Amino acid sequence: MKQLAYTGLAEWFEYLNDDCGYENWSQYLIGQLRAYSLRDGLDVGCGGGWFTRAFSRAGYRMTGMDISPEMLDFASRKSLQEGVRAEYILGDISAKKPPKRFDFVTAINDCFNYIPKQSLDKALKNVAGALKKGGVFLFDISSPRKFQEKIANTVSADDRDEVTYLSFNRVEEERAIMEVTLFIRRKDGAYDRRDETHIQYIYTEEEMLTALHKNGFTVCAVEGHLGEDKAQSDRLCFLCKKE
Repeated sequence: MKQLAYTGLAEWFEYLNDDCGYENWSQYLIGQLRAYSLRDGLDVGCGGGWFTRAFSRAGYRMTGMDISPEMLDFASRKSLQEGVRAEYILGDISAKKPPKRFDFVTAINDCFNYIPKQSLDKALKNVAGALKKGGVFLFDISSPRKFQEKIANTVSADDRDEVTYLSFNRVEEERAIMEVTLFIRRKDGAYDRRDETHIQYIYTEEEMLTALHKNGFTVCAVEGHLGEDKAQSDRLCFLCKKE
């Protein structure tokens, strides 16, 4: 039976992404935040909480927010195991703004690619509502280049002792659809199967800039992943301030 995105995958997401350079990625983001006087942060779409924990270890008082209860359960357990203090709340930034305001908001690793285009303005308006005046918004999206050249009409696979991951990917107009199957090994050696569908929306830099300005943000910088050339990067990273 099909599940919602990040239901079966929640327990395995960080493990399967252990080659994505989390440490360098988080240090780049922390370097961007260090240019400002910030204390309280909201990590939107925090997932399993890797970046929430990294920001907390860097000295920020963090709250992680995600739409997936399974991801938040993993994030809470992982923070407890690592002795990292962070609060986690269930919420959809495209539906409702958080209950308090923060010095900065982050949304890392495709969070805004999961937001449908008709909901983008509402999501950005809610981010602005979650920020104090002059607050910082730091987020990234997967670039159109990544979807068109690396995801469209491909199959991704990762076969490990504990779990096998398969993703059948296609691009339809402005959407990328990823049909994910997990085979999770039980203690008795048999496997449980989990299926879930992930839909991401392809945003150009110009689309995002227009929406940011419309919803009360000044864009300070746009860079490729870890400061790479935008034209050759799989990601675009936006550093903004609430006007």
